[in-house]
Amino acid sequence: MARDTSPAAEERLRDADRSQNTILAAARDEFAEFGLGGARMDRIAERAALNKRLIYYYFDDKEKLFRAVLEQAYRDIREQETTLHLLDLEPADAVRRLVEFTWTYYLQHPEFMTLLNSANLHKARHLAGSQKARELNSPLVDTLAAVLERGRREGAFRGGVDPVQLYVSIAGLAYFYLSNTHTLSAIFGRDLMTAKARNERLSHMQDVILGYLLVS
Repeated sequence: MARDTSPAAEERLRDADRSQNTILAAARDEFAEFGLGGARMDRIAERAALNKRLIYYYFDDKEKLFRAVLEQAYRDIREQETTLHLLDLEPADAVRRLVEFTWTYYLQHPEFMTLLNSANLHKARHLAGSQKARELNSPLVDTLAAVLERGRREGAFRGGVDPVQLYVSIAGLAYFYLSNTHTLSAIFGRDLMTAKARNERLSHMQDVILGYLLVS
């Protein structure tokens, strides 16, 4: 059957896209604030200023909506990473830029970390069956692998570096610091979120990652 490409049909598609994007934004904020267990579809409908039935029409239930929010969260960060054009940079500069981007993104999008916290509380069962999530994250791994291989060929980087392990280290250095900043600040008696402390942390992360990669 031929697809209806009339102006009216195209407008309906645009309306559907707008409605789904509005729902996803509202659900992201709800899940980030209350977690999966505490989130309520009624509040998501209120946040979106849409009828709750429309949410169920597009996403079936809260579980599937949560998965869609997680997939959108990964889509957002991966799309922004593509603007870094890492393959156009020298390998060391590309890695330094990726560390900076990851740190800055986490700072500017605390909801991303809280969504991941909630997903992990449920053992990532919403992502385990998501082919879309794997497809979204594969290009980053491929890009990082290409950067590492170029650095190795040029004699700048050590060989045998797993791009997944390296990215986990980059993300972990930023994630742990930010997700534990209140307890760390309390036990060490230092405000770890001042501008000076944040800049020091970024420099430290870049030095740690490049210190591992660079051939001395």
